[in-house]
Amino acid sequence: MTRARAGFPSQALQSVFRGLGKARGWAHKGPMRMKAILLFAAAVFFAVAPFLAPEFGGFQADLFPVPQDRPPVQPAGWAFGIWGVIYPWIVVHAAASLFTRDEDPAWDAPRWPMILSLWLGSAWLGAAAVNPLLATAMIWVMLAGALGGLALAPAERPLLARLPIGLYAGWLTAASCVSVGLALAGWGLTGPVLAAVVGLVLAVAIGLWVLLWLVREGPGRLSYGAALVWGLAGVAAANAGTAPLLMLAAIAGALLLAAAALWPLRPGAAT
Repeated sequence: MTRARAGFPSQALQSVFRGLGKARGWAHKGPMRMKAILLFAAAVFFAVAPFLAPEFGGFQADLFPVPQDRPPVQPAGWAFGIWGVIYPWIVVHAAASLFTRDEDPAWDAPRWPMILSLWLGSAWLGAAAVNPLLATAMIWVMLAGALGGLALAPAERPLLARLPIGLYAGWLTAASCVSVGLALAGWGLTGPVLAAVVGLVLAVAIGLWVLLWLVREGPGRLSYGAALVWGLAGVAAANAGTAPLLMLAAIAGALLLAAAALWPLRPGAAT
């Protein structure tokens, strides 16, 4: 018993020093791991945010000087269900980045733009509930970060890297352009149909730029194109019974984007 008591302080000190050594080893891993931690935290907060805010299916009509009741630029409600895939997939991406590739420079490259996008995204629902203009500005910054992340995402393990970022960036492209259309109509700068046309043209133009220039190859272009086509399909469905020409324009834009996304997979394409 005497020996056990005598050895206790030294054993405790050894445990403390071992713990400090592990902490030092964690810190010595450098800024890559710290960025991976920030990314994972941002992804978790981003995914939890919807549980802390009212359910979002579009801006409230009375938040605009010209109330936007059933605006034609806004996708049908079911289209917002894509977030049920985006949220968990982004968390899985961030977890893989932290726990399996924390010191990999290829996985480190997209972290800063994704951190910016996701931290802003964590506050976006709160802003959207009270200030559409602030939310519009925020979502364009979120889109810029997501596109930066997509352009820099590693080719390795696409299911955990390029595909989730592409899906996120594709939906943000649609949502950003919808926000522009709502702002145009909501502040009386154009009529609702013209605002919807502007939003559609902008979404297709950005989508083609991404698919034909920013991300010319790899699976990220497929998930990006799929999410953007999904958004345009939602716009088409929302206008099926009220604005058939706008519905056809949305379908035409979706088909054009789908063709651009699938073009590298055509028979005879270079591999």
